[in-house]
Amino acid sequence: MADPSPRRRFDAEAWRRRLGEGWAGGRSRARGYYDWALVNDPVTAGFRRPGKPEKTAAGIALALVLAVVVFLLLFDWNWLRGPIGRWASAKYDREIVLAGDLDVNLFSWTPSVSVQALRIGGPDWAREQDTLRVGQIEASARLRKLLAGQIEVPALTVTRPDAVLIIDEEGRQSWALDPDRTDDSGENLPAIQRLTIREGRLRFEERGRDLTLDARIDARETAEGFEEEGERVGFRLIGEGSLNGEPLELRVRGAPFINVRRDRPYGFRAELSGAGTTVSADGAITRPFDLRRFTADLTLEGRDLNDLYLITGIAAPNTPPYRLAGKLERNRNRWTFNDFSGRVGSSDLGGDMSVDRVNDRLFVEADLASRALDIDDLATVLGARPQVTPSGTVASSGSPTRLLPDAPLQADRLRQMDGRLSYRAASVKRNDFEIREVELGAALEQGILNLDPVAFAFNRGTLRGTARINATRDVPYSNVDFRLAGYPLESIVPARDGAPTVTGVALGRARLEGPGASLHDLASNADGNLSLVVPQGQMRRAFAELLGINVSAGLLRLFSGDRSVTPIRCGVADFTVQNGTATARTLVIDTDVVLTQGTGTINLESETLNLRLDGETKQPRLLRAWAPITVRGSLVSPQVGVDTSELVTQGGLAGALGALVNPLVALLPFVDPGLAEDANCGALIASAR
Repeated sequence: MADPSPRRRFDAEAWRRRLGEGWAGGRSRARGYYDWALVNDPVTAGFRRPGKPEKTAAGIALALVLAVVVFLLLFDWNWLRGPIGRWASAKYDREIVLAGDLDVNLFSWTPSVSVQALRIGGPDWAREQDTLRVGQIEASARLRKLLAGQIEVPALTVTRPDAVLIIDEEGRQSWALDPDRTDDSGENLPAIQRLTIREGRLRFEERGRDLTLDARIDARETAEGFEEEGERVGFRLIGEGSLNGEPLELRVRGAPFINVRRDRPYGFRAELSGAGTTVSADGAITRPFDLRRFTADLTLEGRDLNDLYLITGIAAPNTPPYRLAGKLERNRNRWTFNDFSGRVGSSDLGGDMSVDRVNDRLFVEADLASRALDIDDLATVLGARPQVTPSGTVASSGSPTRLLPDAPLQADRLRQMDGRLSYRAASVKRNDFEIREVELGAALEQGILNLDPVAFAFNRGTLRGTARINATRDVPYSNVDFRLAGYPLESIVPARDGAPTVTGVALGRARLEGPGASLHDLASNADGNLSLVVPQGQMRRAFAELLGINVSAGLLRLFSGDRSVTPIRCGVADFTVQNGTATARTLVIDTDVVLTQGTGTINLESETLNLRLDGETKQPRLLRAWAPITVRGSLVSPQVGVDTSELVTQGGLAGALGALVNPLVALLPFVDPGLAEDANCGALIASAR
């Protein structure tokens, strides 16, 4: 049967014939070129039939090669110690000395070098301590890789290294031989297949963070390694020191350095504890000896996220005790902490975070979220001082007599980094303010912090605003603008006898600016205005009557349990703020039965108020005591009272009239014809907004 496939069958014989013809053609062309060169090129002809000059030149070349080989075999490399040290000292502007034997073996597939008693001094600003002292270094390299421009080290042994690494207040690094170099290639070490470190010591000092560390380092290339907490490890670094005056401990463990390859990750474990913080990492260097790339499962735990600045250099807000865990990854200058989750105080927290270096400045970006936020934890972030229980939860935030937090903003830390933050709490645990959701956004650039938005969603109503904090000054200067919309009056004025005293919604705005390192300091020095408006609502008629101290109606209704209501035509409180003192420009509560107007001040520094409310009835009243209502005391717990001095005056006048004229005339001071008129609510509300 014929093959139905349209494909042609492979003809092996034809392919062999074509290959043979191609090979023969190429050989013929090469032979032709060679024949041409014999006739036209004297060098080729000389190699074909060497004469006396060619033989003489070849002999001289061979003799030179043999002389170089013999010279290198017999050469004492110690003669170069001085020239090498002087050249290196001049190039790197520090004293570099090879005090011991120098031995080099070049005639091998793995050339090797041995250096004894190497000393590298410190830079001019840290001359008092040598950067490195080494008893002996033995290293070899693969010749084939060297000829290809690469360095591969089959074995490296370092005996008694003693390194002193210093970072001064200006950020200069004592070990940077080329301080003007801006790349991170110094962290990409050559591939080392077998590494041995004997009796190593590392001392680290960062003066800007008051950080010191004294560690010992050992590495073995054998599989047996060291015994560390019941397991065998090939590398270990164990150190102790201090961080900001508190004890610091560091422990790093790794696998043995045997047959290490660039395409095989190198595992490690690290633990750091100090300054109230514990950091644990279990990960791997993805390309061994390239310290710019690694991944790890990271766990952070401590008393305050703000303490992490001392370890990482990243500014964070004050928080209650926390514990977070996620995936840490480094890719050159970019660090990421992704898919982390955990708790901060009594709130859950999760998200992603990255740290990069942009234009030689740290740039931090974070997207955070909470499923259930405890409002006391957020108060701590905003500057309140938490009272933490032994279990790590926040019992309360701040002093009960203080409304505005006084914890200072650490402006110097904000100047050292830029960044962006977004945070959202999907729900908020039960709280007195009836907050249901929270949204925060922040952008930091060159010491200017913009908060937009700062938003709180209540059970009814919202509070939303922006803030700009200029931290480039010695004392930060802030501008804030917040708006309150639809907040229920029932949440402001407590109910009585199980029934609300007032109902309705409140609108408000706060525009303030001024210097201050904390919210309390800002309020104490602020200029601007505060306003609160109630467009309409209802009030218990008994309390409306009492705003005018109407004895005949107000007290009788109150004590009889009357729950009838009267409409609130409007309520307006508009204050002008100067140097931390808010003075009432408009203070009006207008109901169908009473028009109340007020005066007074609120001292934002002491967080106290001193207000006076004078009520006028709109309907005739037989018994009315003319006495203003006073609101005094702290903002946290204001005290409402009556100015009795007015009652004394009114009662004294009644007694005098009764004695001189007629007992019935004595009632005249208590009679109110009810001449008060409705307030112009539209104009008042417009001016307050």
